[in-house]
Amino acid sequence: MKFRLASILAAGLSWAGLAAAATSTANFNVQLTIVSECLVNSATDLDFGTTGVLAANVNATSTITVQCTASTPYTIGLSVGSGAGATAAVRYMTGPGAQTVAYGLYSDASRTQVWGTSIGVNTVAGTGNGASQAWTVYGQIAPQTTPGAGAYADVITATVTY
Repeated sequence: MKFRLASILAAGLSWAGLAAAATSTANFNVQLTIVSECLVNSATDLDFGTTGVLAANVNATSTITVQCTASTPYTIGLSVGSGAGATAAVRYMTGPGAQTVAYGLYSDASRTQVWGTSIGVNTVAGTGNGASQAWTVYGQIAPQTTPGAGAYADVITATVTY
């Protein structure tokens, strides 16, 4: 009986203590400012593979992945590369003895739209959606006098302007 009475009294005191508790609150703001931004997330190598005489077109593709904040307009330009005398229309891979192989980079699968750096002329344009967007670069080596055997290479810089 004593145990039961003590339990009832303890429970009553606990409830009384809860009823007398007080609280206080405060609000605070949560903020973020997002600015327009674009990133070149990746650019895959454009590999024409291995060939012999350059008597027919050799085609290959590369992919550039760009991510921009939603609604941000942007353009992607491709440099002329490091080959001596290169232009947007004719780029050069350099090989042994400074020999070269001419090639082109295009923004369309039919390889008619040269891809360069002049905004509004030969770049590609897009609008960001917040996610990564992939763009295909279409490369082509046209028939030409074939230089000596060896490895030929160039380096292209992709630039996103927003």
